Amino acid sequence: MAKASGEKKLDPKKPHITDERITKANWFKHVNWLNVTLIIGVPIYGMITAYYTPLHLKTAIFAFAYYFMTGLGITAGYHRLWAHTCYSARLPLKIFLAAVGAGAVQGSIRWWSRDHRAHHRYTDTDKDPYSVRKGLVYSHIGWMIMKQNPKRIGRTDISDLNDDPVVVWQHRNYIKCVIFMGMVFPCLVSGLGWGDWMGGFIYAGILRIFVVQQATFCVNSLAHWLGDQPFDDRNSPRDHVITAFVTLGEGYHNFHHEFPSDYRNAIEWFQYDPTKWSIWVWKQLGLAYDLKQFKQNEIEKGRLQQMQKKLDQKRQTLDWGIALEQLPIIDWDTYQTEAKNGRALVAVAGVVHDITDFIKDHPGGKALITSGIGKDATAIFNGGVYNHSNAAHNLLSTMRVGVLRGGCEVEIWKRAQRENKDISFVSDSAGQKIIRAGSQVTRIAEPVASADAA
Repeated sequence: MAKASGEKKLDPKKPHITDERITKANWFKHVNWLNVTLIIGVPIYGMITAYYTPLHLKTAIFAFAYYFMTGLGITAGYHRLWAHTCYSARLPLKIFLAAVGAGAVQGSIRWWSRDHRAHHRYTDTDKDPYSVRKGLVYSHIGWMIMKQNPKRIGRTDISDLNDDPVVVWQHRNYIKCVIFMGMVFPCLVSGLGWGDWMGGFIYAGILRIFVVQQATFCVNSLAHWLGDQPFDDRNSPRDHVITAFVTLGEGYHNFHHEFPSDYRNAIEWFQYDPTKWSIWVWKQLGLAYDLKQFKQNEIEKGRLQQMQKKLDQKRQTLDWGIALEQLPIIDWDTYQTEAKNGRALVAVAGVVHDITDFIKDHPGGKALITSGIGKDATAIFNGGVYNHSNAAHNLLSTMRVGVLRGGCEVEIWKRAQRENKDISFVSDSAGQKIIRAGSQVTRIAEPVASADAA
């Protein structure tokens, strides 16, 4: 298929302006003056003219409604329908979304979707056309007003878009679509409807375009900077309700980057996603079909893995005591000798602990804790005198200094570790043993209750 008209052929031998450093002599060559005019110049003109143009209520209501429609043209059309094929649309809906999408003045479907697919494929890299790693301002608007080298943008497959007659027609006639849907149509509605031609041109046209552009740009900037990362934190996309309100529901961006083919951005009933609701309504009307959703099982797996990753990261900052496999093995006689020579050592479940610095802070008093020095205090610690809490077991683990030879199962565990035998324990993502509540080695399981004698 021939290339759509309007695309410039690149000379691979000719150096691109972006290959040169920005200097006082060439800075103006780096600027995309067409985009500067459309994105900055025209809105400034609109703001100045608005000072002298009264805003009528009907025009304000229409401007807001048209803002919502053109916003959906981007979010439900350009983004979820064409860039990600999250659902399928009948021809009337395609034509509507292509038309109002052009009214948002953000490029053709084909151009917009190509760059967005590159953004997903190469997120946060040099091949990402609006990578937030290049700065928040760059990802918001800088990539539009400064020239980019097309050869550096990651390659993507858009063969499906080239086969879509609505996409091809809009691309070939994009300038005409922009002029009519962006300026002429809102002017006609306001002028023919209630005689406010100038108000329709300024408020429903120029200023409405500016607002919908800035709102959409927030998906590239704010959604990669503000919020939480409940599904994956390897890349920058984030979830935040503020971004969702600004972008018609596109603010749950961490979810979207993990599950891009899902027609939803918000998966909870209380989360704001009017784009999702609109697509669902279109399905009920027979205009949309094949709405794609990731299995809830896979979504919850991703959420759980990220939660575990955060827990592991937190765990690495805590003191869990010297790992058992790193402790020296101590004979019983050596243990008792050192205890008699003034070192406050107690043995619990085969692990030797030095409690010298803790005796004065023991909440049960000095007498009770000193009674276990030089002895096997397993029974005392595990209910003989007091059935200590999980917190007490965790605190005791930070005082480990050795393992008794033949002490319960600990030495057997150490020997198996040295000999690389199969041993069962749970490790975190960093390979360190996980100690869950109640699973400290010093906690002895209570015996199973037996039937009373007859």
